[in-house]
Amino acid sequence: MEGVHIIGQISVIMAGITIAIGSIGPAIGEAMALARALQSLAQQPDEASTITRTLFVGLAMIESTAIYCFVIAIILIFANPFWNYVSSQAGG
Repeated sequence: MEGVHIIGQISVIMAGITIAIGSIGPAIGEAMALARALQSLAQQPDEASTITRTLFVGLAMIESTAIYCFVIAIILIFANPFWNYVSSQAGG
């Protein structure tokens, strides 16, 4: 049963690392995109609707990376496919 405990510990640690890296990257990307959009709006205020629309689409695509990392972390914690394999190997 030692293998199951190791898999559990590694899964929780990797879920934490996944969330940490998966939220830092998109946060930096969103900040850079917002800064560029505000700079563009300051230079060309007549194009505000086009810039804003493009910004929101870009932010949604950037945010999807963080959501995917969150889903992977939840899978690692609650529906880990390795636990069944390790427990079957330990029992038989």
